[in-house]
Amino acid sequence: MDIVVLVKQIPDPEALVTVGGDGTSLTIEPKFAMNIFDAFAVEEALQIKALHTRGKVKVIALGNGKAMEVLRTGIAMGADEALLLDDEAFLDGDGYANAFVLSRAIAREHFDIILCGRQAIDDDRGEVGQMVAQFLGLPHIGGIVKLAVDEGRAVAEVAVEGGKETIETPLPALFTAEKGLNEPRVPLITGVMKAMRAPIARLTAADLGLAPEQTGRQGAKVKTLQYSLPKKKPAVQIIPGEPHEAAIEAVRILMEVEKLF
Repeated sequence: MDIVVLVKQIPDPEALVTVGGDGTSLTIEPKFAMNIFDAFAVEEALQIKALHTRGKVKVIALGNGKAMEVLRTGIAMGADEALLLDDEAFLDGDGYANAFVLSRAIAREHFDIILCGRQAIDDDRGEVGQMVAQFLGLPHIGGIVKLAVDEGRAVAEVAVEGGKETIETPLPALFTAEKGLNEPRVPLITGVMKAMRAPIARLTAADLGLAPEQTGRQGAKVKTLQYSLPKKKPAVQIIPGEPHEAAIEAVRILMEVEKLF
């Protein structure tokens, strides 16, 4: 059972993010982590491989050299191989451009299953997995919370409002992982040491036979015009006095100052 897992390196939730001076870029503190939904996908791939006792798990990431870290995390967890799609032409793409590049790389692999996170928590769009499936002409089941795989077929459970839906599909197919699918393992020190030594292959746009206008910012269908910060919330105002008097003053502020009524 050969499994490809798509992983993304995202800013650490505590990393400081500021809008660049041009208003169309972001400056991100260099603190990164694996997208949590992708960690569910890696863990599920490793569990499937353990059950079937054959095949391999390969993690693939798109980004610059810094994204090596997320691939090494995947290897430390137990993945067998890793591939970095590394080219300046790939940067600043939208979901469409990124999915197109990923699909071209995956098409070079032998796989029975593709797993990835339901969404990346940095942009929260939740679109790349479905687009990869579309580019590859594969069936897709999104937001799975349970997956059972047998020879040539898979049965997945998807959380829906008020219950769960069970879906069966032939393989190969693509699945996106939802919270509740599993509990990602913490890499052992032996896995970390193995990951530090493991060779990681790289592919460029030229390797994939892609022109610059098909990838990254040039290949994107969505263009970022401007980033803007959310409005700051006004400071909390403490109204002194007895409760009855404070309530009257609060109503006056809402009516005359905030004009909510």
